[in-house]
Amino acid sequence: MSRVGGGLLLFGGFLAAVTAALYPVYIHPLMHIEQYKQQQKVNRTGINQEEIQPGGMKVWSDPFIKK
Repeated sequence: MSRVGGGLLLFGGFLAAVTAALYPVYIHPLMHIEQYKQQQKVNRTGINQEEIQPGGMKVWSDPFIKK
């Protein structure tokens, strides 16, 4: 019985660690899209995209637009 319990505890700890690592990178931005859109507006003010974009590459687009 203790082997099963130890295995479950190990698996649960691994799952918790993966979730804790993914939360600030993936889950939080998906849950707070408007906050990130506003921050990008502030960060990109005064930047002429066509001027700094390398030749032949697509101009920046909104990463929060649903496809």
